[in-house]
Amino acid sequence: MNLFKQRAFKILMGTFVVYGILVATHKGEFWPFSIYPMFSQAGNPWTRAIVRDVTHTPDSLVWETTDLEHIQGSKVALKKVGVDQIDFSNFISKTEQWDTNRKNALIRMFGPKNLGNSRWVISKVRGRLTAHDSVIVEVVPFLLVKRDTVLTNPLLPKNSYVILP
Repeated sequence: MNLFKQRAFKILMGTFVVYGILVATHKGEFWPFSIYPMFSQAGNPWTRAIVRDVTHTPDSLVWETTDLEHIQGSKVALKKVGVDQIDFSNFISKTEQWDTNRKNALIRMFGPKNLGNSRWVISKVRGRLTAHDSVIVEVVPFLLVKRDTVLTNPLLPKNSYVILP
């Protein structure tokens, strides 16, 4: 029985050492916890991207920062236009240089046929915890996409679209 305990202890310690090395070399995250934000990113600010059809929204309201309850336009189901929500959100949040090539890539992603004569606004939805353990979510219009052009929000600073080295 003593041999069994020694063997079990060695296996358990080996597992902890391997896991510790993997966590240490992966910035504190290692599967399965890295795919569950509730474990690996709890309490950190987050940003996602959403798309709304603002074709019938007055121009004065298109660029207005708001919350989720007062958001303008109607929903655009990305899945119906062949766009993966996670890939789209990463594309919007991780692009640092919104040059002509990136804007054209966005139009191609949606497909001019899907856009038609519509105006779609891409907003960055940002959430964060407050000091009182409540969550603040703001919807910041970021880009306005038409069939042949992409406009930037004139109310945001220029460095929102170009990150200088």
